[in-house]
Amino acid sequence: MNVSGRRILILGANGFIGSSLTLGLLRKNYDVVGVDLSDFNLNESKKFANFLFRKIDVLQNFDEVESLIKECDIVVALVAIAVPSMYVKNPIAVYNLDYEHNVQVIKTCVQYGKRIVFPSTSEVYGMCSDKAFDERLSQLVLGSIEKERWIYSCIKQMLDRLIWAYGKHEGLQFTIFRPFNFIGPKLDNIKAQQEGASRVITQFAHNILNSKPIKLVDGGFQKRCFTFIDDGIDCLLKIIENKNGCADGQIFNIGNPTEEYSIKELADILISAFKEYPEYTHLAENAEIVSMAGSEYYGKAYEDVGRRVPSIANAKSILGWSPKTDIRTAVKYILDYHLLGKDYEACI
Repeated sequence: MNVSGRRILILGANGFIGSSLTLGLLRKNYDVVGVDLSDFNLNESKKFANFLFRKIDVLQNFDEVESLIKECDIVVALVAIAVPSMYVKNPIAVYNLDYEHNVQVIKTCVQYGKRIVFPSTSEVYGMCSDKAFDERLSQLVLGSIEKERWIYSCIKQMLDRLIWAYGKHEGLQFTIFRPFNFIGPKLDNIKAQQEGASRVITQFAHNILNSKPIKLVDGGFQKRCFTFIDDGIDCLLKIIENKNGCADGQIFNIGNPTEEYSIKELADILISAFKEYPEYTHLAENAEIVSMAGSEYYGKAYEDVGRRVPSIANAKSILGWSPKTDIRTAVKYILDYHLLGKDYEACI
């Protein structure tokens, strides 16, 4: 029997966040329906009787998605292209999937009276100058139109505003969350990466593993706050539980402000961690770090920001949540998984 009669629909269940959230919900006895084009990250979840996987192309078969929304209680809408290289190489594809699909999902949730838990992004803050980004008070500052990398941020901001408007004017029950640089063993496959097309930590690990130079965009001085996936999922589970309606109408940053490192420091941490694995020590000792301009790495339509630090006061005070895992522990879990084939006992 599921918790409180709640049936959860996860769109994008095979992704990094989706697959981890699916497993966490199943372990708490929720009924979960997962939708995606593949299910290779869901092998553990498929062992649960309260899990149903549906292979659906959401752009081509939205009628099937609509039917599933009608049958569920909560929709977690995780379908999106979230890779910076795609923002500049194929912004129209980003728009079609990230915006048009999600508008359909939001409107369908309104139509059938379903609660939506929606992933915004830390990128909505853009070039905000605040020392820590506040969900309600910080300005959302984007670059010029010709800097196409901001299309993703702009799309997510518009979806946030649409959800907020439906909540205020038509009673949509919602929670918006903004992840800050989630990392973990199943983020990407470090043995099969394409330069510029993956997330930074797995790209760097791939380059070390294959004796390729680690490329630091604009010197790697940009700082990010890295959040271990289990900490992020712990917060999402509290959002979905929604004890006494505490998460209704809220926006939550989910991040780890104490684990702020420059991209150059991240490269150094990875190189040092590789040296702890005797079979790979020589690769770490010979790792080469080079710097290149962002316009050369991503193209002239790319632009970046120096820092992205979340305020997590809302999550602490409303949900009773705070992150626990430091970056070096997270990196060890990642390398144990990819280099030794050793999974960890997830805390979710």
